[in-house]
Amino acid sequence: MSLKTVVSVAFLLTVFVQVATASDVIHYKRPNSDSPNAQAVEIPAGQNLVFLSGLGPDVADASAPKDSLAAYGDTKTQTLSVLGKIEAALKTMGISMKDVVKMQVFLAGDPALNGKIDFAGMTESYRRFFGTTAQSNLPARSTVKVAGLVNSGWLVEIEVIAARPN
Repeated sequence: MSLKTVVSVAFLLTVFVQVATASDVIHYKRPNSDSPNAQAVEIPAGQNLVFLSGLGPDVADASAPKDSLAAYGDTKTQTLSVLGKIEAALKTMGISMKDVVKMQVFLAGDPALNGKIDFAGMTESYRRFFGTTAQSNLPARSTVKVAGLVNSGWLVEIEVIAARPN
């Protein structure tokens, strides 16, 4: 191989690596929808993924019986608490909610709603963190109704995956 060929290949590899790592995460909006979550999220080469374990809410009313729904509040209150905890945890890692690329939401049925989940209440709190003017990056999201969560007072548990730019 000639020196010219080696230099050309090295140059092309350098350009390829720069292009691949300079790309941003792509958030694909849902067509014809105002949904506050992405249809898909594409993460370019060179990004590190951070997997944050599921978090539940903090106690909202310390005077209520321990591990009761009254202690943690309704789905809207619990979602707000959990997302605040996620935001704080990500901050300690040097990333933020704008870096969240995937979210899994676990909702337990609310006895006050005859065992149905309060998807609207969860979404109302979720919209405070995602799809705003200040933070328009929407993660891909799944929401699942579960029979119950580890704490009998919890209606909400959320885990996220974030992409850390290099």
